[in-house]
This record gives sequence, C-alpha cells and structure tokens, in this order.
Amino acid sequence: MRWYVRELTDESAYDRYAEHLRTHDPDAPVPTRREFERMRMDRQEADPRQGFRCC
Repeated sequence: MRWYVRELTDESAYDRYAEHLRTHDPDAPVPTRREFERMRMDRQEADPRQGFRCC
C-alpha cells in the first residue's frame, strides 16, 4: 500500500532520480531532496505546457 501511495503522489521521484544518477554516472554529485525538488519546480515553471502555477 505504501509503495502505491508513493508512486501515485510521485514522492518516489527523488529515489528514482538518485538511483539513476548512481547507476549511469557514479561520479556525479547526487543533489539533496530539497535541491531536487527546487530543480523540478524550476523545470515545471519554465515549461508553458505544464500549466499555470498560482502559488
């Protein structure tokens, strides 16, 4: 049940991203969860197809 909720809410995105970095580029620094979320928000806000974010 926990896995399903994490996938549904995309809470596991950071875990998948960190695992991807460790697998494909072991020398790359892995950002903290906070840095990852900031990068993700910046990317979503820069893409007009993502829609308007009011707050």
